[in-house]
Amino acid sequence: MRAVMVKDGRGSSANLYIGEALVPQLDDDEVLVKIEAFGLNRMDIRQREGLYNLPPHAPQIMGVEFSGHIVATKNLQDSKWKEGDEVFGLAVGGAYAEYIKVSARMVLNKPPQLSWVQAAAIPETYLTAFQALRRIACMKKGESVLIHAGASGVGIAAIQLAKVYGADKIFVTAGSQDKVDFCQRIGATKGFNYKASDWADQLAQYTAAEGENCAGSVDVIIDVVGAPYLAGNMRSLKKDGRLVVLAFMGGAQLREVEISQILYKRLRIEGSTLRSRTIGYQSDLVQDFVKEKGIERLIMGCSSSDEGGSQIIIHKVYSWKCIKEAHDEMEANRTVGKIVVTIDDY
Repeated sequence: MRAVMVKDGRGSSANLYIGEALVPQLDDDEVLVKIEAFGLNRMDIRQREGLYNLPPHAPQIMGVEFSGHIVATKNLQDSKWKEGDEVFGLAVGGAYAEYIKVSARMVLNKPPQLSWVQAAAIPETYLTAFQALRRIACMKKGESVLIHAGASGVGIAAIQLAKVYGADKIFVTAGSQDKVDFCQRIGATKGFNYKASDWADQLAQYTAAEGENCAGSVDVIIDVVGAPYLAGNMRSLKKDGRLVVLAFMGGAQLREVEISQILYKRLRIEGSTLRSRTIGYQSDLVQDFVKEKGIERLIMGCSSSDEGGSQIIIHKVYSWKCIKEAHDEMEANRTVGKIVVTIDDY
């Protein structure tokens, strides 16, 4: 099969090329999918550069989300997948290729309302957001949520999922007014441009939660920035608030942060990654998403929203013949929504 490879095993985007690889051999309870499209994620950049520690069960080929047709199965246990089924899914790696093998419990049925491109844009970002909001933070209907980097892929997914799962108010931070406006169009109650003002001050003023002993503004915070936002996050959480840390794009080193609010407010702070989790954990997460009708809720939200509030936001679609350009676009940090790559004739 053809697959996207990295010359010398690591390097810049100029080292990406389409080469030959072996079609993966199925183990029990796995399916083989002929890929139509795959999504890009920032971990792909780090993996290409040799800076990402792969889980021991991950292949060297990049890519963790895809859409396509099932072309083979092996000794399936509980699932009823068959050849020809249109699916999309999550993988530990290997999606930058014509074929991928995955656990049968890590694929989902592709609804006819979704294109191949839309379906490929869902698994990593939406399951990461679902894990943070529902499994870790246990967000309940009527609670308020703050989502940092709201215009990122995970941020957009978190806005939409918080909305369809009944959040009372959804706040976001973003790095420009255009991005703030975009987040508000797709469902955020209010956004704050962190480059223009102190987002924690603005949030406190907006929610009338000012003062040295303020009660806080939100019940749940989803954070990808890390250390620079910890003080503001603790200040912004209500009693029994939950902070989920998914990344530390702003840094991981803390300096003189007052943590007494963790005690006084009974705060819970938990970090999580998805790719490093076991196949069993990821499979269970996919099945939980199915049980909670995550895709149906998104499609319903899209059809009932004036602005397409739960639509799958695609930044740009590339042919895999232009994989270098796709990586360059992601590295330029200009994206609002997902970059998706289609596999076509070469």
